[in-house]
Amino acid sequence: MPIWLLGSSLFSAQLAAALGLPFAFASHFAPDHLLTALRIYRAQFRPSATLEKPYAMVGVNLFAAETDEEAQRLFTSLQQQFINLRRGTPGQLQPPVERIEASDMELSSVAHSLSCSVIGDRDTVRAGLVSVIEQTGADELILTAQIYDHAARLRSFEIGAQVRDEIAGKEA
Repeated sequence: MPIWLLGSSLFSAQLAAALGLPFAFASHFAPDHLLTALRIYRAQFRPSATLEKPYAMVGVNLFAAETDEEAQRLFTSLQQQFINLRRGTPGQLQPPVERIEASDMELSSVAHSLSCSVIGDRDTVRAGLVSVIEQTGADELILTAQIYDHAARLRSFEIGAQVRDEIAGKEA
């Protein structure tokens, strides 16, 4: 089992390339340098005893539910968590809300940080994950889901796994 380098910077991409390690980018909370980091990693990669060619993984927030509206509601827990972090009041994940109490600036900042998120029903999730793969050339995805309700979190991952199987079936 190889050691992976998980990073969110251009330096981490350069280090993974220099060491010939698989590289995972934490775009699920730090998307700013995703495409540049992947480009650097692939261009500077040196084969090693661990890996012959570059192998990249991309982090994606997954909020999958039976409807787009329900998935958007579930996503509000993570949005609240990021707003609270920016306000200096971190804490436990909060239940979803119908409306987030935040300024436009806070909402914009959080939307930017969480831009590598796929939120919706099965069809929306499929299209979103395919888009991420096409844009990044990722070999794998890290799917994370900060969903307050445990059953809803499990369902989100179940939908994600079903979509993964559908996507993999298309590639075969």
